[in-house]
Amino acid sequence: MTKKQRKVFSKLLKEGYGEPTNFTNILDQGIEMLFYLEPDVFTQREVQSVVTALREIIVVLRTD
Repeated sequence: MTKKQRKVFSKLLKEGYGEPTNFTNILDQGIEMLFYLEPDVFTQREVQSVVTALREIIVVLRTD
């Protein structure tokens, strides 16, 4: 990870999730969703939160 990516990622965590633990919890929930994604197990909003977090990681990592 480049210095620029680390800076953007750090800003993303602080502004978007407040604490790294909040972000970690969302990603952990995403892993669980992959194993148990069935109707009525997770809300649509919970799934969207995980997808958003993963997408933001991808965007940062693709940034030069």
